[in-house]
Amino acid sequence: MSVDRELDAAAITDPVLRSAYQRCRELNAEHGRTYYLATRLLPRARRPAIHALYGFARWADDVVDEVHDGRTPAERAAQLSTVDDRLAEGLAAGRSDHPVIAAVVDTAHRYGIDRSLFADFMASMRMDLTVTSYPTYADLARYVHGSAAVIGLQVLPVLGTAVPREEAEPAAAALGVAFQLTNFLRDVGEDLDRGRVYLPTEELAAFDVDRERLLWARRTGRADDRVKRALAFQVERVRSVYREAAPGIPMLAPESRPCVATAYRLYGRILDLVERADYDVLSRRVTVSNGRRLVIALPALARAALH
Repeated sequence: MSVDRELDAAAITDPVLRSAYQRCRELNAEHGRTYYLATRLLPRARRPAIHALYGFARWADDVVDEVHDGRTPAERAAQLSTVDDRLAEGLAAGRSDHPVIAAVVDTAHRYGIDRSLFADFMASMRMDLTVTSYPTYADLARYVHGSAAVIGLQVLPVLGTAVPREEAEPAAAALGVAFQLTNFLRDVGEDLDRGRVYLPTEELAAFDVDRERLLWARRTGRADDRVKRALAFQVERVRSVYREAAPGIPMLAPESRPCVATAYRLYGRILDLVERADYDVLSRRVTVSNGRRLVIALPALARAALH
């Protein structure tokens, strides 16, 4: 099996750890199709660590995002607190017996990932329990630092760099933010259903848009010109963050560049589709088709298969 070859290449031999890494791989494949496809472009030995980091992040995010599964806010908060405690304990001890946390703890120790990055991530997850809007972009930036920038910084030691790591860190953080901001545009309707708006209130107001107007567009399936202009502004903002991140790709280890370049292109494609849909992201979710994913990724996949 492919997963066995990856774990063997990474010298992960403990049966409990292998099971934990496999569970993270499943989470990545289920919830992060773009990330999962891009990860296939990495050398086998590096894939399990990426699956662990993304799989854990996806799992923790689901604890707070699944608001229609019958759990009360207090129950979701208690569950997230348990995740936080067990992660902190595992990072301190260097091991965990939890079927997901075990893999991310092992990855953190293998690659010397700073523990504070995980603390920042969990802080943003806690924000999702109570914060439903962000007045300014600066307010949102504090959230996306923990929810996205730190993910870029966590994966950087796994990907490796061709320059001193600290030189590549700003671009790695920016790419994590670009991916997250892209998600906010793609998922604005679904986030409204959860009671959240990740587009800064102040910026929406500049176009005479507020939560009620977004809810109206979601309910009627019609985005008026004000909403479209507000979303177009956000698309341009995200493109500027991608431009900040682009110089970081050549700073990566050569064998990791195809993976990140492919993810960069696939996620950037979502912005193209938002524009092509005339900013209709409130009545439907724009996605890159499987065929288009393969067109973008196939050349790099073919090269990877030769190594």
